[in-house]
Amino acid sequence: MKVTKAQAQANRARVVETAATLFRERGYDGVGVADLMAAAGLTHGGFYKNFGSKTDLIAESAACGIAQNAAVSAGADIPEFVRSYLSREHRDGRATGCTIAALSGDAARQPETVRAAFAAGIESLLATLTPAPASPDAAGADADATRIRHLAILAQAVGAVVISRACPDDAPLADEILAVCRDRILAALTTPSTENAPVYEPDA
Repeated sequence: MKVTKAQAQANRARVVETAATLFRERGYDGVGVADLMAAAGLTHGGFYKNFGSKTDLIAESAACGIAQNAAVSAGADIPEFVRSYLSREHRDGRATGCTIAALSGDAARQPETVRAAFAAGIESLLATLTPAPASPDAAGADADATRIRHLAILAQAVGAVVISRACPDDAPLADEILAVCRDRILAALTTPSTENAPVYEPDA
């Protein structure tokens, strides 16, 4: 039976969403095309009708996964985000958790298209965490300082989850890493430590 255009699009979306979950859980090298298509409930042969290569799917699934994460974080203030992100539930929920924490190490060894998807995703997550200024006058230096603070928080939170997951699940250190970083970030949020922070300017 001929597959309709709408069904083909739905099948493709299901593959991307399935890949986003399985890659987070097992890593890019831990999931083969055959296993991925079986998990999506589709035949192996259908893969190359939709994707030029596994790398193409990796890039698209990364964008999908990070968009899912950003949607979950939308509307949360920074303390709320930090408490949720640096929780045991998130640490243990690799398959449904943050794509950046689960796959940044893998992405660093992937082609530029995949790394570009991660860079764009990180920017989108930062935008989600940073509300738009109330007025144009509120932009500028204040916006730069806010971006610096939120980027530092995100980097510390991601790093904490990564090294906590590297420890055995029942290791006290796994929980200690999360607790120490969570408490330090939340404490720093109560101090105006970035008011005079230097603004990062990339080399020309």
